[in-house]
Amino acid sequence: MTNEYQIRVVPEVAAQEDRLKAYLAQEQGIDVRTIYGMRILKRSIDARQRQIYVNLKVRVYVNEQPHDDEYQHTDYPNVEGRPQVIVVGAGPGGLFAALRLIELGYRPIVLERGKDVHERKKDLANITKTQKVDPESNYCFGEGGAGAYSDGKLYTRSKKRGNTDKILNVFCQHGASTAILADAHPHIGTDRLPKVIEAMRNTIINSGGEVHFQTRATRLIIDHSSLTIDHYCQGKVIGVEAMVNGQCSMVNEKEYRGPVILATGHSARDVYRCLAEAKIEIEAKGIAVGVRLEHPSQLIDQIQYHNKQGRGKYLPAAEYAMVTQVDGRGVYSFCMCPGGFVIPAATDKQQIVVNGMSPASRGTAWSNSGMVVEIRPEDLDNVKMQECKNVNIGNNNGDAVIDDPLKVMRFQEELERMCWQQGNMRQTAPAQRMADFVNGKLSYDLPKSSYAPGLISSPLHFWLPKMISHRLQEGFKTFGRNAHGFLTNEAVMIAVETRTSSPVRIVRDKDTLQHVRIQGLFPCGEGAGYAGGIVSAGVDGERCAEMAAAYLEQR
Repeated sequence: MTNEYQIRVVPEVAAQEDRLKAYLAQEQGIDVRTIYGMRILKRSIDARQRQIYVNLKVRVYVNEQPHDDEYQHTDYPNVEGRPQVIVVGAGPGGLFAALRLIELGYRPIVLERGKDVHERKKDLANITKTQKVDPESNYCFGEGGAGAYSDGKLYTRSKKRGNTDKILNVFCQHGASTAILADAHPHIGTDRLPKVIEAMRNTIINSGGEVHFQTRATRLIIDHSSLTIDHYCQGKVIGVEAMVNGQCSMVNEKEYRGPVILATGHSARDVYRCLAEAKIEIEAKGIAVGVRLEHPSQLIDQIQYHNKQGRGKYLPAAEYAMVTQVDGRGVYSFCMCPGGFVIPAATDKQQIVVNGMSPASRGTAWSNSGMVVEIRPEDLDNVKMQECKNVNIGNNNGDAVIDDPLKVMRFQEELERMCWQQGNMRQTAPAQRMADFVNGKLSYDLPKSSYAPGLISSPLHFWLPKMISHRLQEGFKTFGRNAHGFLTNEAVMIAVETRTSSPVRIVRDKDTLQHVRIQGLFPCGEGAGYAGGIVSAGVDGERCAEMAAAYLEQR
């Protein structure tokens, strides 16, 4: 007999199988000797009161062994010789698009500008050693995309666009812990996700698809013979040209033919520039900009679990979510990493960008999150240098360009460049103690930090654009009132967090997911402006694959 129960227990019971069995037996009147197995289906922590509880949905097997699979298995047929689709980018959007194409009987050709996960790891280590960034292999570019080495968090609020459970099950099929199917805020961990990604790549190849690394798409191949009289359709994409970087730094040009799923991620600025130059319709999109805020993890545990002893033996490193409104714009925490690290996430020279990540254990001495301010495209209209200090988002005269679809991206770039200058033109990041920032004071020293390239004390309150610094200051005051001890000089702000999402949206039809004026082009995931995070990008990748398959069936 199999039964499912919703229960609420203290953490030490939830963490120990024998005690959980004993609790269920007593509460449900079951002989504990007849419980042959249990499976946790859902798990969440209720830390609203001083007594912490764990909410569980448990499947109990009485007088029978567990007989159902822990996850739903997906079959991937051999697609050699089948029509092919070009997938540009091997982040979550591209990988899940490729896997879904195989399910549907089509052959994906995946082009990734960066390196595979193992080679990429060497380049990430070199950022700290040499203070230099490889523009093709970094924390944003390479197999797995920005998520591969920046945490692997799988929580998403996007439930309407597709099957998020399917995404989690595919991860489990490729080696992720089945705990992600139960946890309210699932997380694979930066140390484990690369092996999962490699297994996904092997599935693509073993099914007859192709994956090409160090292959950067440079131009869409467009057939203009389908141009209509009303100019609604400007042609159809029939492939891409790519630069292939081989051994000994040899560079070759190559064409790959087929409809294109464009899943290049939120930092591929060269792609946005190429699309703008080709007059392919794109538009400026709002982002959020701010800093990485790092606290001692023990302090966050104490605050969130209402206990001076912290989390104790049976609770995980505490998470938090902060949000408020200041002057009509959102101020909120983003990508919270309990027990994690702050990392250098720039994609080119003369930039400083920071992000966060956590290992599976979430066991470091620090917890961090992005603390960001909502920026809308219209906020940058008529903004000149004197209003954003040294940030030039306009033309050469400093005048704003209202209709520029790249204006938000330019704002990002200038802010990152200014941050690099403040960091002594290295990857040493400008930083300031949290309370000093709120009070407008220079920090004469800085606390120990997880940020490996190093920190340099800097008056962020002075040089960050006022529309960001003022809102952060007011937001921090609110967060400090809501969570006693959160606003403290034990916390350090590390500049600058800018890559929260794409600054550009590639306009597509809501039904076919094709570009509004170009047939055979399927903008996908975060880079296209239609997703935010690993799971939502994966969902969008699957949807784009389905539309690409439908497009091929109609031809």
